[in-house]
Amino acid sequence: MEHHLAALDSAVEGLLTESLTGLSEADVVESLQRMEVSLRKASVVGHRLIVESVERSIPGNLACKSINDFLITTLRISAGDAARRVKGAKKVGTWHTVSGDEMDATLLATAAAVRAGTIGPDHVAAIAKTIRKVPHSAGVDEIAVAEQILADLACSTTPEDVTKAGIHLLAHLNPDGDVPEERERKRRRGIRIGKQGADLLTPMSGMLDPELRALLDPVLAKLARPGMNNPDDPESPSGDADSPTLDRAALAQAAARDGRTPSQRNHDAMKVALQSLLSSGALGSHRGLPVTAIITMTLQQLEVASGVVTTASGGIIPIKDALLMAENAHPVLVLFDHNGRPLHLGRSRRLASADQRLALIAASRGCTRPGCDAPATIAAVHHVTEWKDGGGTDITNEDLACDHCHALVHEGPGGWKTEVAPPGAAHPGCTEWTAPPHIDPEQTPQVNHRHHLDQLIAGALARYRARCDAGLRRRRAQWEPQDRRRTGESDESDGDVP
Repeated sequence: MEHHLAALDSAVEGLLTESLTGLSEADVVESLQRMEVSLRKASVVGHRLIVESVERSIPGNLACKSINDFLITTLRISAGDAARRVKGAKKVGTWHTVSGDEMDATLLATAAAVRAGTIGPDHVAAIAKTIRKVPHSAGVDEIAVAEQILADLACSTTPEDVTKAGIHLLAHLNPDGDVPEERERKRRRGIRIGKQGADLLTPMSGMLDPELRALLDPVLAKLARPGMNNPDDPESPSGDADSPTLDRAALAQAAARDGRTPSQRNHDAMKVALQSLLSSGALGSHRGLPVTAIITMTLQQLEVASGVVTTASGGIIPIKDALLMAENAHPVLVLFDHNGRPLHLGRSRRLASADQRLALIAASRGCTRPGCDAPATIAAVHHVTEWKDGGGTDITNEDLACDHCHALVHEGPGGWKTEVAPPGAAHPGCTEWTAPPHIDPEQTPQVNHRHHLDQLIAGALARYRARCDAGLRRRRAQWEPQDRRRTGESDESDGDVP
């Protein structure tokens, strides 16, 4: 161990004094990447030392109350840093039985990826957080599959992407979700809409100024009365509680059945108010489309009526709720090829700009630049081949890009390039973005997976199943000769001896 640590110290000292001025931009990028891989591998050594310290009871021998306390006092690190390191060691470290035999890591696939240097501590934390939320009803195999899927994804995406993929994965394992406790987060003069969680609920917090409170109170007074607009009661009256046409007896009976809290009634009232506002058309259009909720689902999802689908703003909604929203909607049929690109848009009139945008929302779901998570609601239609270069305003030459990313496409220094992936490419028909040389010296075209994590999950699941099948075939090949020997069969084929 001393020899390796001395060599490490020497190497780091050399790197500290090495001049960087002679490096090209490509060399700087490569050096950053190689350093990151080395640091990730070094974290595995730290896990090994933590495991060794715990299994030898070193913290207790040195009068420390826990391994966390031992790391804090010995390494002079923060309590949060110590907790992260210990959690990492527990999840991806190699521990031992009393007899000294090695035990598999809790997150086996994740541990292998960390050891290879392809993922880091933040990836591990994101994976572990998701696995903790897997419902108890899931079996051991499902948990192993979920962990393998996330580990595969982590090798090519950011920790934030892993977290988003975890939300989709948990929605797949537990479509109905869990009902969390309501939490209110208040801020001064503002309304904050948080990120949608794994349970498909979105946190909302804020502080209302007197004018907004004065405007909101009469709306809730009309729409949030007990018995009104109750989605759990099919006989609940809907609309305005003060309407002269409202059946008062029916309202009284519905109020007696209404078990919602005031907060839940306010929630349902806001939903009705927004539905009424959107259906009125008073908000006009946004980026060429009427202001409304746009939800995309496949024919298979429609037929089984289960699972979750995405909205144009990047949210997730259970299909059963989406179907309820669609009862009074005008559905649009978009046909895609086997690569997920639009072939046909079923409308009674010729393809127009709004229709093209609907097709692109269904296909791309958001900005197409790699790494960008801007949803379709804040993206514009982008010409993959620019209009000035002869690119037509056609669905095959259009895709979505947010305003920031659209401005990155230019021919000057630091400019990005876009093109349609040709047949035979990994993602034919999709928009490929090529980063400038200072970001990607290899100039490799990339596509954005952030809005298609469900497809990444499906691919990772297919690879996991392929590995399991290959392992099973190998084991069968090993067992078959043994089985033949036990049953007295000859490895040679039987036949008449001439």
